[in-house]
Amino acid sequence: MARIELWNGDICDLEVDAIVNAATVSLWMATGVSGAIKHAGGDQIEFAAIRQGPVPLGGAVVTPAGRLAARAVIHAVSLDRDRRTSGPAIEAAVRSAMGRARDINATSIAFPALGTGVGGFPMEEAARITVATVRDELPVSPSIQHVIFALRGAAAYQAFAVALAATAQGSSSGEDAAGHATANSSPDASWAWPISRSGDTGEDETGPLGRPAAKPSGGPL
Repeated sequence: MARIELWNGDICDLEVDAIVNAATVSLWMATGVSGAIKHAGGDQIEFAAIRQGPVPLGGAVVTPAGRLAARAVIHAVSLDRDRRTSGPAIEAAVRSAMGRARDINATSIAFPALGTGVGGFPMEEAARITVATVRDELPVSPSIQHVIFALRGAAAYQAFAVALAATAQGSSSGEDAAGHATANSSPDASWAWPISRSGDTGEDETGPLGRPAAKPSGGPL
């Protein structure tokens, strides 16, 4: 059973197996989420990514995470050379990121709101696409036990909360539409929808390195 959680804070602070970077086809890390990851984790992340580029729109590559608490960075190419994006590009990038997470046997992964910063894509639509795609990929991602959407600000948090609620209510996988309170830096809400999968034995709270799979800041509500 995998857990999906919203967290209002910096993705660079999360101790998960993999964080997702909103990458361009060139994989240079200059602004937005990419710039923040490079600043926090070190230039070596960018150097490792560029050696694998260019990557087509919708693709993804994996690099070490440098000084970050995460084990790896998955560079999901959701922005073209002009730093623009589209719904199909975001969906493809999310699917590729989940695929790379399976490749490295990640048990926990954190996504930003892909395409909504410099890409200028509408937040509500990006949330709907991202949440629906993650839910669609989880049944074929048996290693992934914890997904965090790391968001900045009330508007992004609310958009993803609405998308989670909508997909939970429309799901036939036995999810609890009421949610379960979990650690979250936002004082007013926390969302964690369990997702049933055949053969699951429950949530794994540790990653492959034996450390906690995710440690968002803030206490339980």
